[in-house]
Parts: sequence; structure tokens; C-alpha cells
Amino acid sequence: MIATRDAYGETLAELGAENDKIVALDADLSGSTKTGVFAKKFPERFFNCGIAEANMVGTAAGLAAVGKIPFLSTFAIFAAGRGWEQIRQSVAYPKANVKIVATHGGVTVGEDGGSHQSVEDVAIMRAIPNMTVIVPADGEETKAAIRAVAAYKGPVYVRLGRNKVPNVFPAGHTFEIGKGNQVVDGTDLTFITTGLMTAAAVTAAEKLKAEGISARVVHLGTIKPLDKELVLQAAEETGAIITAEEHSVVGGLGGAVAEFLAENCPTLMKRVGVYDRFGTSGKADELLKYFGLNAETLIEEAREILSRKK
Repeated sequence: MIATRDAYGETLAELGAENDKIVALDADLSGSTKTGVFAKKFPERFFNCGIAEANMVGTAAGLAAVGKIPFLSTFAIFAAGRGWEQIRQSVAYPKANVKIVATHGGVTVGEDGGSHQSVEDVAIMRAIPNMTVIVPADGEETKAAIRAVAAYKGPVYVRLGRNKVPNVFPAGHTFEIGKGNQVVDGTDLTFITTGLMTAAAVTAAEKLKAEGISARVVHLGTIKPLDKELVLQAAEETGAIITAEEHSVVGGLGGAVAEFLAENCPTLMKRVGVYDRFGTSGKADELLKYFGLNAETLIEEAREILSRKK
């Protein structure tokens, strides 16, 4: 198990050694976001912008304008919140080659409480034109995704977590922006998941199998652009979809899948996530249980949607 933010820090430092155009910016949180690993190796290419997120975004846009590849990091609540206007105006509007890698997304921020638990950042970034949105499942996918992001030309928002998570993908996993992965095959229903909920869905699928229920698991590491072909295939072949994310059900993965299916293949569907409310203080594992972001909830929802399907 490894935290996705740790995988990011390691990979960014590796990329720094491979490409001297890569620079890193942080808002006085490099120890937490793990850009500090890059800073120690390449101090001349690291910029601590202080607690001035909007200014950091503008600085990153300027660096991109002169040919650098800036990776800027802070907590998700500050990246999507305090830096929003500059992200829209200075990064997305001109299609600047800026990589926003936000850590501490979702309720697993834990004891910092609802003020710091960003459950709306994916929706905010998804709504911005020209913005690519990525939420890796684990450390291995994070490593591959950060490399893909570095090679991609254009604005990207990557959402990472604070806590260690189980590996879903093997070492050497490849990541293609805009393409998902079928992790488990199944015929009765499909879990379409992102982030840490993919591991929960794999566990749920294993337990449902013992009940004679065949659950497919499709992981979407890219929320935007959506892998429409994979989503459509799952809807047509299983006839029931359950989305799961550590994010609000408003505007995130569930919203993206529902919007697409409503127009192209109306399908029985349930969204599992945070239901239009703020987070609260508590330990990460307790909060996942409190908000129903676990395998047990997915199993219950699978039984329910299959009863409706019949």
C-alpha cells in the first residue's frame, strides 16, 4: 500500500531528472503534497509560492508560456477553490501547459474536517472547458498517470489522496488519458469507479460472486474526457450501473456517467458518493464507513439494483 501523493512525489522527481523543462510550484505545503522530494533534488527548479494559491497559478501559467512544464500542487480544497479564477482565465482559457496536481482530496483528509475535505473539486474542474481531469486508483496508476500528464500538452487536473491505499494495478501499469480499464469481468451489473473506490468495488465483486452475482468493475482513471465506449459497452452488456467515488454525487464521476447514458443508452443506475453535504471530522476509515464509501455499501446497492432490474 502506498499513498497516491507519495507515488506522485517519487515520479515527479524522476521526471525532473529526465526533463529539465519540468518545474514544480507549491503553496507552502511541499512536505504534505510531496513536491518536497523534487525540491531537494532540483532546488533551482522549485518555487515555494507561499500561501498564495491564485498567484501560484498565474506564475505557473507564465512559466508554461516560456516553454517550461509546470507542476503545481496544494491541497484540493485550495487548488480548486482559491485558485479557480486563475485556473479558468490563465490556464484553461489559453490552453496553457500547466499540470495541477492536488492532494488531500475527499473525506479521507480525516481530522482536518469538512472545511478541508474537498468533495466538489472534480465537479468544479470538470466544468471548465479544455481541462482534463484524472483521479488515479492507486500508487501504480499514479506513477503512470503523472508520466502521461507530463507528456500531454495542455491543462490537467489530477486529484490525489492523503492516505495509503491498496494496489489495484500491477507494477509497470500503463496509463492512457481518456481510457478506462475493465478490472473485473461480470454480466449482471457494472461498478464504474474511480480513485480509492475501485479497490472497494473489487472487494465487493469478489463477495458478490459467492452469492452467485456476477459484477463487472470498470475503473475510470480519467473523468474527463470520459471513456464513452467503455461506459456504453458496460451499460449495454450488463443493463445496470453503479458509480462510486470519494466525491459528491453532484457533478463528479456519477454525474458524468449519468449525463452520457441519459442521452445515449438510458440504463438502471445508482450513484454512490457523498450526497450533497460537507464532510466532517474523523479518522479516514471511520469517515469512509460513515459516508457509505466501502464494499459493504456497494454490495447492498448491487442487490437493490438487481431487484429493480428483475
